[in-house]
Amino acid sequence: VGDSPTQSSTQPEAMEEENPLFSNLDLFLFTLIAGLIIYWFMSRKKAEPIPEFKKLDQPEKPVKESSLVAAISLQGRNIVVFYGSQTGTGEEFANRLSKDAQRYGMKGMAADPEEYDMSELSRLAEIGNSLAIFCMATYGEGDPTDNAQDFYDWLQETDGELDGVNYTVFALGNKTYEHYNAMGAYVDKRLEELGAKRVFDLGMGDDDGNLEEDFVTWREQFWPAMCEHFGVEASGEDSSIRQYELKEHNDINMNKVYTGELGRLKSFETQKPPFDAKNPFLAPVTVNRKLNKAGDRHLMLHFLDEMVYESGDHVAVYPTNDTAIVNRLGQILGVDLDSVISLNNLDEESNKKHPFPCPTTYRTALTHYLDIIHPPRTNVLYELAQYATDPKDQENMRKMASSAPEGKALYQSFVLEDNRNILAILEDLPSLRPPIDHLCELMPRLQARYYSIASSSKVHPNSIHICAVLVEYTTKTGRLTKGVATTWLKNKLVADNGHKSTVPMYIRKSQFRLPFKASNPVIMVGPGTGIAPFMGFIQERGWLKEQGKEVGETVLYCGCRHKKEDYLYQEELEEAEKMGVITKLNVAFSRDQEQKVYVQHLLRTNKEDLWRQIHTDNAHIYICGDARNMARDVQTAFYEIAEELGGMTRTQATDYIKKLMTKGRYSQDVWS
Repeated sequence: VGDSPTQSSTQPEAMEEENPLFSNLDLFLFTLIAGLIIYWFMSRKKAEPIPEFKKLDQPEKPVKESSLVAAISLQGRNIVVFYGSQTGTGEEFANRLSKDAQRYGMKGMAADPEEYDMSELSRLAEIGNSLAIFCMATYGEGDPTDNAQDFYDWLQETDGELDGVNYTVFALGNKTYEHYNAMGAYVDKRLEELGAKRVFDLGMGDDDGNLEEDFVTWREQFWPAMCEHFGVEASGEDSSIRQYELKEHNDINMNKVYTGELGRLKSFETQKPPFDAKNPFLAPVTVNRKLNKAGDRHLMLHFLDEMVYESGDHVAVYPTNDTAIVNRLGQILGVDLDSVISLNNLDEESNKKHPFPCPTTYRTALTHYLDIIHPPRTNVLYELAQYATDPKDQENMRKMASSAPEGKALYQSFVLEDNRNILAILEDLPSLRPPIDHLCELMPRLQARYYSIASSSKVHPNSIHICAVLVEYTTKTGRLTKGVATTWLKNKLVADNGHKSTVPMYIRKSQFRLPFKASNPVIMVGPGTGIAPFMGFIQERGWLKEQGKEVGETVLYCGCRHKKEDYLYQEELEEAEKMGVITKLNVAFSRDQEQKVYVQHLLRTNKEDLWRQIHTDNAHIYICGDARNMARDVQTAFYEIAEELGGMTRTQATDYIKKLMTKGRYSQDVWS
């Protein structure tokens, strides 16, 4: 204990007497070296790319090519065929034109404008004898197709100059629609305004008439004009040009083989949002019942859903082909449908490596990826003609692909009027037995089918409802033809051998929307399955009333053939009227009396009420259903009401309704 004070008092002195472990210089050098090491290490880290995080709710945009010109000029290309395509026809025509270029001693490529920076279009002038062809479809109410939306926006906003750019446009549309070929006509006019040179007249294709014939006629005039323009001669006109080569996989891991997926391999096994055209959601079927009392023409399906939708949106579903037809094709061509194959693009620089997801089996390709039900287009017949061993068959097939009157008439009668699909053609031309890989190369892709959603997400947040008409008829050759999608949907039982049936689908946003102000009256006209979106509208108006909102008049005009047979949603509609959700329910039963009665007749009967709702109360009008007859007849009825009760001439009445369209107060969701 006596030592403690001594220790305590002498310790500081002892420390001062000892030499320090590090001098100030040592500490400075140590800090400097440590700092240099940390700086070197950190600068190395910074050289690594920083990952870019995308917002989860934003669907990924396709990566655009850094240089459009580089993509075109590689391997001496001088023709690029851009396509705006919703159902695949525009893309198909673009592929045919790019293939044609080879026959005329030029080199072309088909291009999706969504994949390129279209602001580089002006640089096409740098490539000698270059030409841009645009195959542009119009979708909906004069809108661009999904893949051409960015290009359309750029055309509207740009003030760039396209001097020295040669172009031509082929438009794809349907005359029954209000805005016939609006997109093609706009692209043609706008390119000229920006200084590009139109080297051939705008082609107008009408799907209400004969789109294939319109295209073939335009194409046969276009190429000779191009040969003259560029000073080249046609070469190898009769030779078949393959775009893809066959690779057979005899020993492959089946986990690497596509089984129906549209984009990512195994995407149906491990589902990841966002869900879209390349990544559909597998929706379980929760209800599948017939809607009509007699017969089974109409179906109603409900799907369990994890996607966000609004009343008026469309749901796109991906059907599959009938297995009996697929098996018969395999049998007639004598092939093993379960062989695993890839079709690889011979043009290695092309963005499109395969015509459909590969590797896969012939069975999967014919079931999930290829359209084998629609009558084949003339280019398919032309390419396959070489395989017919009977010279007469070969001659007729080539003749049908020409624009000669005799050839057009033969294609019209043998293929279109008799409604022969590829199987029927093979059955009726026994000398024609093409290799299945070439046939698969030529067949167009099986497309999604769009249905108006018949429910409101406010009332049904976790399910989507649709209604459809079963398509089934006998052709002139005595063959029973069934609609691909409706037949497939009909067989989607809620539980199939203990497994839940699923349907690949995605939501396509629509402009078909209820008014922002719930107090605005709505007038809905939808005969047949045209009632679908209005079931969603009615549900939503009912929900708004329950929330205590002021809801304007809700008037429905619908129709069917017979009240006792095909009055769709009868119980739901009568209940909605009883509850005051529907202010007035008007139903036209067209065949229940001697004189046919349609929705347009009921509109005229209620003309005073309609005119008050439209002219005084700012009502919004919605039309859904057949574009060819119903939508036109209904529009005419509105013209007549405006003439009679608004004291207008027909021209003034037409302008009045057109102004309602411009203001978003007259909306159409129609099909032909």
